[in-house]
Amino acid sequence: MKVQTSPLPNPALSGKTFFLCIGAAKCATSWLYHYLAGLEGAVVSPLKEVHFFDTKHPETALGDLEGLARRRLKWRLEQGGDPGADPLFQASVDRVQMGYDDNAYFAHFARLCGPDSKAFCDITPGYSAIGSEGFQRIKDFAATQDVRLRVLFVMRDPVARFWSQLRHLEQVNPGNDISNRWREAITALPLTARADYAGIVTAMDAVFAPEERLCLFYEKLFEEESLRRLCGFAGLEYAEADTATKHNETKGKAEMPEGLAAALRAQLAPQYRFCAERFGADVPPQWARAGHGIP
Repeated sequence: MKVQTSPLPNPALSGKTFFLCIGAAKCATSWLYHYLAGLEGAVVSPLKEVHFFDTKHPETALGDLEGLARRRLKWRLEQGGDPGADPLFQASVDRVQMGYDDNAYFAHFARLCGPDSKAFCDITPGYSAIGSEGFQRIKDFAATQDVRLRVLFVMRDPVARFWSQLRHLEQVNPGNDISNRWREAITALPLTARADYAGIVTAMDAVFAPEERLCLFYEKLFEEESLRRLCGFAGLEYAEADTATKHNETKGKAEMPEGLAAALRAQLAPQYRFCAERFGADVPPQWARAGHGIP
């Protein structure tokens, strides 16, 4: 049971940007995490994915998030060594505490921030699946602090992104056996919720003010124009990016099983139509060249 549901104001965060990247999964969020970590004034959690706001939505979670936090801390305790010398140890303690006390979330970032910190960042793609109710909780949570809320959502060609996530899930757990279980996978709520760009963007529009939300495209993310826009949005100074180094890349390069490409094109056609109507010429030309849905 949580001991606090409305976090107390944390003076150490006053005046800073509370920057959330809510996904989408397999849209270079790991790369973005490392890019932000290298920017002056930006603070990221050692955990990369904090998985705080999505614990309220187990129906769309990919696993037991609180259980994962406890297992991670148990493993670190078993390693011995000096906890004070391991940033991930204290971060793991903080994350377990968040399961019991909402104050621990902002306290975690306050501990990491210094006087020169401009933005503290939580890069958790799972937040994309929590819907308008979850987004409102983020909004209300941020309102308890003297911070500037900024929410980023990154989109990738819908079919390519879904296929990348399926391959990644099999890479993490071969038992997922995408080659034989893809029909089950593409209808699973945790995966379809992450693929619902229309629902995610519409919920963002309804909950967050225009200055609080930003949508970018994976295919353009590494370009200077996009990164300058992102940095300005987060209140950070732009710096050149290392676009050659990849992080958390899906290793498997297998071809889609027979029938999966057609099934995904049919299932995700509304997402292509939504993006074409909502973002117009900003939709990357790669989406059309891939032949998945944009005319």
